[in-house]
Amino acid sequence: MIAVPLATAASQLKDPHAAVAELARKLDDSLGGRQRLGGVLFFCSADYPLPALGQALADAFGEVAVSGCTTAGEITPEGYARGSITAIGLARSDFALAQVLIDDLSGFDLPRAQTLSDELLARCREQAVAPVMGNSFALTLLDGLSSSEEQVLATLDAALGSIPAFGGSAGDDNRLAHTYVYADGVFHDQAAVVVVINTRLPFEVISTHHLTPLADKLVVTAVDRDSRRVLELNAEPAAEEYARLAGVAPEALEEAVFARCPLAVRIGEAHYVRSIQRVNADASLSFYCAVETGIVLTAMQATPILAQLEQRLAEVEARLGPPALTIGCDCFLRRMEIEALGLEAEASRLLRHHRVIGFNTYGEQHHGMHINQTFTGVVIGQRRLAADGTGGQDGA
Repeated sequence: MIAVPLATAASQLKDPHAAVAELARKLDDSLGGRQRLGGVLFFCSADYPLPALGQALADAFGEVAVSGCTTAGEITPEGYARGSITAIGLARSDFALAQVLIDDLSGFDLPRAQTLSDELLARCREQAVAPVMGNSFALTLLDGLSSSEEQVLATLDAALGSIPAFGGSAGDDNRLAHTYVYADGVFHDQAAVVVVINTRLPFEVISTHHLTPLADKLVVTAVDRDSRRVLELNAEPAAEEYARLAGVAPEALEEAVFARCPLAVRIGEAHYVRSIQRVNADASLSFYCAVETGIVLTAMQATPILAQLEQRLAEVEARLGPPALTIGCDCFLRRMEIEALGLEAEASRLLRHHRVIGFNTYGEQHHGMHINQTFTGVVIGQRRLAADGTGGQDGA
């Protein structure tokens, strides 16, 4: 049997022990045995009984590092799915993993972030897969309803320095009630998991969206910062002013409208989406990202969503060669748009072709920024590293 550097698997079985057993069997078969497994990443529906699922994962994989989170939809080897669990198995011959749980998000400061970062990198060095610098990236998974992403990500990015980072906020099948991350055999809320992955294979971290700016602007004139709630836009009730921009009645505002008429903040030459979560009874708008008084929100319009993603992935693969795997964090609002356009089958074909495994998120993360309505991830190539040990890359 030819050894492979990684494996993917998924299960639609509803019993947590049966689902995990199916995952473990598929990963073992693909990698050539449990002894080759160096780490597991998984993404699961919040419909599973999570305590039982957590125990099943701990029992099945033992001492192997396992990290994951709940989702707003899964990306499996066959494409989009719901109510399932999907997983990635990384061979210890080609990957070193180190993970840590952050269970005090509000108290996460730079000294703690630096200690955490140093510990993760040291643990990767001990496994001696490849030189850490230039051959490592970080994956962050956060409780999607914690409202702590901005602080944690900016602090962690400062500590990681040149290590490229991406990730996603956990979902709960669009219920907006309870989201969880998994580490150390247990699902946690109000927490984050940071995984540093060191690899022999070339890679590139990416972030992309299909939205372009319009001329329409909205100025945030009143906010409740702690709750990410915008009270006024252009000195008018936020829901009423946004509804005017979207061309609908305030009572018609819903997720489909938010997906179709997104808002973004301009930083430098780029626009970063700030998605609306819901309308509140007082005509305020709750956002998935932090929004400050005085910022200008630009109305955005969509370009063809699948064509743009195909182009971006093809650009990366032209540099790296055919992908061994792409780990993708894909905003759930993007999936809603794809479903509204009747493009689910085409999207799944695209994801299969580019070997994307991942999940639909309540927010995406790239280089310390918390963003929305984007696809972020890492494309991992198949080519071996050059003789000098270099190969890891990062792309905007």
